[in-house]
Amino acid sequence: MIRIDARELYQVLELTPPEQNILLVGKHGIGKSEIISHFYRQRQKLPVIPFFLGQMSDPGDLIGLLHKDETTGRSVFLPPYWWPDPDRPVVLFLDELNRARPEILQAVQDLTLNKTLAGKPLPPGSIVIAAVNAGEEYQLTELDPALVSRFNLYEFVPTVEDWLLWAAGHDIDARVLTFIQQHPEYLDGDNPDADAAIATAGLIKTPDRRAWVKVADFVRNHTKLEEIHFKLIAGMVGSRASIAFRQSIATQRGLGPEQLLLQYSKYSRQLKDMEIQDFASLNERVLLWLNTGHCPETKADNARKNLLKYLQYLRKAKQQEAIAHFSSLVQSPKFSDAMGFIAESMDMIDFLSEYLEAIEV
Repeated sequence: MIRIDARELYQVLELTPPEQNILLVGKHGIGKSEIISHFYRQRQKLPVIPFFLGQMSDPGDLIGLLHKDETTGRSVFLPPYWWPDPDRPVVLFLDELNRARPEILQAVQDLTLNKTLAGKPLPPGSIVIAAVNAGEEYQLTELDPALVSRFNLYEFVPTVEDWLLWAAGHDIDARVLTFIQQHPEYLDGDNPDADAAIATAGLIKTPDRRAWVKVADFVRNHTKLEEIHFKLIAGMVGSRASIAFRQSIATQRGLGPEQLLLQYSKYSRQLKDMEIQDFASLNERVLLWLNTGHCPETKADNARKNLLKYLQYLRKAKQQEAIAHFSSLVQSPKFSDAMGFIAESMDMIDFLSEYLEAIEV
């Protein structure tokens, strides 16, 4: 199965012709629904109609209900509530496909082959996308190979960097952002993380991307986190992740991208107390901040000058690993917007070019 990350998923959605169907396989809570909704609603201006097939007990919600046509005396299907206007294409997102009842999968067969439901064609240009949650615990219905063959099949495996870019663009609390940078293993937790009583009841709480967004929303209004706050967080991401998050907050440095780039002279003295892992975290947060367009245009030139001062400080302090880390990150295609921002400063380009040439030699 072909693996794709978040950037590639956007490309797949853009390049796939409407007449072809897409099936995404991936763990729950990793952003399948959000990317599909954002791409088609925001970029393509198409309505997205989601169906959670695992929760559907009757195919009527999908195909409509039988009704006697008083004129012909024949039974016909009334259009369901979501049925679009004849000239308005839609995107049907069939989530939890592998949890659907067999009678619902029969309707999906017709939909994926002919773009029709109960004999009624969807408007031209309509798109069908399905998703299944990976893992044996979700496999309630074995999918017919004939049905699977009607989809272009991709395994969606977003990277930690994908989430960090998304989180930076959505102003996720800096404490959560920094924690995931330092402990990426907790972003998509797979290991059981529950006490004996909960585990015995069959309830195992592990962290996922959706849960960390809940944590960020929760801590946003709490500058100082107390014992009770971490108990609430444990209910969102599990005890082990909550403990690690608490330990991370205790060691996090206060210097952030805005302070470094917009108020360098005021906060630069904090740099001398930082270690290599702190510089690595700050490097990534700076590029995330720039890449998502947070820097005010009126302060852009000053931010570039301060970024150069920061890199020059690293060189003077003999923090070569930190400079190497920054140079490696900025060359990533996912930080192309940040690179575009930096490229407007010839002094910055000269600094990075000289450094890279010195490494090659």
